[in-house]
Amino acid sequence: MTAALTRYFDPEQSMAGQTHGTDIPHVLTVMAQRYIGENPPHAPVYRVSRASGIRKLENHTYSFPVNTLFPEMRAGQRIYAWAKLWIEEPQDFIFLMRCYGPARLYHNGEQRFGSSREEEGETAAPLKLKIKLVRGWNHFVLELAMGDDGRAGAEFGTGNRKNKPYAFLSPSVEREGEEGWIYTAPLDRPLPFLPSTTQPEETAGTAWYPERSPSQEGELRLDRLYGRQPGLRAVSWTSVPVGSQWSEAVTVAGTAYGPVTFDWNGREVFTAEEGPFRFELEPGAKGGHLVAYSTCGSKGWGFGLAREDSGPWKAPVKVHGYKGSWLHLGPFAEGEDLSGEAYRDMSTLADGAAGKAYWTTDEPGAFLRPFLENELFGRWNYPLGVTLFGLLETSRLLKRPDLADYVTRHVEFATSAYAYSLWDRERFGAAGLNNQLSHIDSLDDCGSFGALAILADRVRPLKGMRACADDISRYIMDVQDRMEDGALYRRIGVSPSMHNTMWCDDMYMSVPFLCRYAELSGDSRYVDEAARQLLLYKKYLFMEDRQIMSHVYDVAAGKPSRTAWGRGNGWVFFSLAVLLSVLPEDHEQYGPILGFYRELAGGYARLQGSCGLWHQVLTDPESYEEASCTSMFIYGFALGVRRGWLDEPTLYARAVLDGWQGLCTRAIDKHGNLYGVCKGSSWSHSHAYYKHELGWNLNDTHGIGIVMLAGIEAQAMLNSLGEEA
Repeated sequence: MTAALTRYFDPEQSMAGQTHGTDIPHVLTVMAQRYIGENPPHAPVYRVSRASGIRKLENHTYSFPVNTLFPEMRAGQRIYAWAKLWIEEPQDFIFLMRCYGPARLYHNGEQRFGSSREEEGETAAPLKLKIKLVRGWNHFVLELAMGDDGRAGAEFGTGNRKNKPYAFLSPSVEREGEEGWIYTAPLDRPLPFLPSTTQPEETAGTAWYPERSPSQEGELRLDRLYGRQPGLRAVSWTSVPVGSQWSEAVTVAGTAYGPVTFDWNGREVFTAEEGPFRFELEPGAKGGHLVAYSTCGSKGWGFGLAREDSGPWKAPVKVHGYKGSWLHLGPFAEGEDLSGEAYRDMSTLADGAAGKAYWTTDEPGAFLRPFLENELFGRWNYPLGVTLFGLLETSRLLKRPDLADYVTRHVEFATSAYAYSLWDRERFGAAGLNNQLSHIDSLDDCGSFGALAILADRVRPLKGMRACADDISRYIMDVQDRMEDGALYRRIGVSPSMHNTMWCDDMYMSVPFLCRYAELSGDSRYVDEAARQLLLYKKYLFMEDRQIMSHVYDVAAGKPSRTAWGRGNGWVFFSLAVLLSVLPEDHEQYGPILGFYRELAGGYARLQGSCGLWHQVLTDPESYEEASCTSMFIYGFALGVRRGWLDEPTLYARAVLDGWQGLCTRAIDKHGNLYGVCKGSSWSHSHAYYKHELGWNLNDTHGIGIVMLAGIEAQAMLNSLGEEA
């Protein structure tokens, strides 16, 4: 049986097999609801991160600089570092490790790696270690000894900031919820046993670092956090839990160690100088927020505070690894006008007396940091740019503002924390969220999602969006590597095999953003650049004999790969449709761009499969039917029919309807699951790589949104033709 006739599921389980079949609004409703149901809009997770000699590097490995931590360490000694990861589903995962001295890695109590001399030292290559992770907690222990050359230490972690940039968590009972590794001092003999479960630190028979300080609960001495400089100011924030039922006012009493003013639910209620004080809080069935504004006096600053009814205070946001009730922000310069309200969204950096400042705990060196721990919601990457674009347009077609709200909340999760994430990366080595947006080094990192962010901002203004868009525009125009003729290319890729290559994918990673940014800024230079890039890419990648695009141009070899990858071609066709939608007809490049679009349309139309779908390798009907390229061709054809760009609209309208029927019959099941979407690719000169090695994923974000967009454009085409699906 040929690949073209191989089904992903039984026909009875297909979307087309249901009562409403291929009805576009119904299909989009089911797909949208499935996606949102599986990706709930959880906020960031806030964790304690301690000041430590173990620091995360830009590539999201952790550095264990043993010689720097313990310069007195002797030959024959070793240290241990211990951390854990929570994994939702069992999987083989490749970690990166570099050994500066003898090293062993243990996973859940079993040795997974031991270094040889050839694998140690400054010049040794990093190693890729495949480890079978289990569902639940995975405990990792590193044993790092001193080598004959006096060197010790390692780097270990995910090693890829773009995909799964895991933050390891502290593994012991005492530090439950904290981010980061704990480690021992140099030991003369091995640990009596290796920890492999969450347990008290003392059971290992040794002390663990970084050290913890005693809690300040009830006795908040701010000089312990910020030093003692008269005139400095700080904000402290706590809350009364929701559900606390007060029938009468509650009295609070305490001691002021310097001038302090208290606000209760946004209203000033008491001011103290130094010494004992008492005041009352009005009843609040829904709890409330208490904010203290402290000033450093000659004898210090801070306060002690308790409720006389013995009721609780509670940290105003859940901070994993923190048992205290107060968060603190500062220090600020003398006389600065402060408002805790301005920073309570937890995404805003403050301009402190010594630079930018963020909320922290009451323990010195125990910092509060937000982490993105959702699989998809809140993440910034290029496939999600397409997924959310599809959801946003679906909200318009279905008149479902809840879908638009989901999209804007997802986008603002990232944009609102943009400034913070840049600061977090600088301070801690790698940001706990916005791992790509805070460290842009490729078009993949910015263009697709950036274009979506501009569109989402039109629904409602999104905090931080314009700063993100401005920086992305500067990156594309001024930073991204270019050939001598100005064509964008990848001088440095994610891996050495990707160095010095030009990918047709990068048209989608740049052109739609340039078009949207031109509209945002009112500067037509960006549309001019989009048109120039598409024609340059035609020069390098267009295969005139087939009227389709080669996936990659090998710059080092000076020739195209001539591989006919479906989605790579889809990215170009989609980008041409976006550009033609905004390019004025009197633009000097409108004719060449329209001609390029028509040439590709003709090439793709001839390659549509017998069941309505296009194939993973466009020219090979034995390769699997691929849903994302099918959807992009449907989108480009339907828009062309509606806009009058195509010379034979009837032929292309038929291709659109056949393609949609094929998707609903062969790629979308009755639950709204999407099959046959090629996973993220590398590249090759060989068609066999795309056909046999580059498989498909279920519900891959490279395909969900573009299927929705294909349906929306197909519906618009039908409406323009006065027909029904």
